[in-house]
Amino acid sequence: MTKAIRIHQAGGPEVMQWEDVPTPEPGPGEVLVRQAAVGLNFVDVYFRSGLYKAPGLPFTPGMEGAGTVVSVGAGVEGFKPGERVAYGTGAMGAYATGRVIAADRLLKLPDNIDFKTAAAMMLAGMTAQYLLRRTYPVKRGETIVVHAAAGGVGLIMCQWAKHLGASVIGVVSTPEKAELARANGADHAIIGHENLAAEVKRITGGAMVPVVYDSIGKDTFMASLDCLAPLGMMVSFGNASGPVAPVDIAILAAKGSLFLTRPTLATYAAKRADLERMAGELFDVVGSGAVKIRVNQTFPLAEAAAAHRALESRQTTGSTVLLP
Repeated sequence: MTKAIRIHQAGGPEVMQWEDVPTPEPGPGEVLVRQAAVGLNFVDVYFRSGLYKAPGLPFTPGMEGAGTVVSVGAGVEGFKPGERVAYGTGAMGAYATGRVIAADRLLKLPDNIDFKTAAAMMLAGMTAQYLLRRTYPVKRGETIVVHAAAGGVGLIMCQWAKHLGASVIGVVSTPEKAELARANGADHAIIGHENLAAEVKRITGGAMVPVVYDSIGKDTFMASLDCLAPLGMMVSFGNASGPVAPVDIAILAAKGSLFLTRPTLATYAAKRADLERMAGELFDVVGSGAVKIRVNQTFPLAEAAAAHRALESRQTTGSTVLLP
């Protein structure tokens, strides 16, 4: 048997149950992984709460993890039992001591990256990669705005953008988080979003910024638009405060012929070649020390409900890892 978190109905953290489930067998094209560490992400909250619709009930949440190959299914090439692996895309099911995953979503883990670091960085790190390198390719000398700059994705983005030669304005919710963001590459830290555009205008000398990366959603959307220079890009990639209300696209014209996108990691990493290239860049910047993964909280996997409560109440910083 395998232990797993199971959700039988959408709701608060209390709906997550620690249950015995049959140990899965890998089918064709699949790999059975014994999990060493599991990453916690806001997308897990979205599926648990019902904001995002799960494929069915009951289900096991979780999008990223790291561990060791136990066995492989028919037709699988490139993986063998005993190898260290990690993943951050594909089907849900990470909140378990063991799981099967499609081989084309699995990546070999470099020897210089441990399991906890890998579990904390795969989804967040590849998200940072596509945001900074593909959605809006950040260039040396540019100034950018990053919301939730002290969170898992935010800390990686601050460091990576700094490595690319950009100046980073990080938006956070507390003075402690402002200090953390500055310690991880943010040149400026703004607490709260009430006067966000005015602060960005002051920092940039009125020039404003070419891109805002906003994972907060409803509460910050309009303030983020007001930070953009003409022809700037609004990258809305999360809903931490709730989904953005319907937008009259004419506002983009009125505010300077702005661009608006709502990207997802699943789309950017859909092709195996893209997934490998994204992960390769992530492994390189982490392996070189240019980006450090901050695992600031760990919880037993059985206590995933407590981890969700901490995440939703903004008590966490950096990355949180669940340990089977």
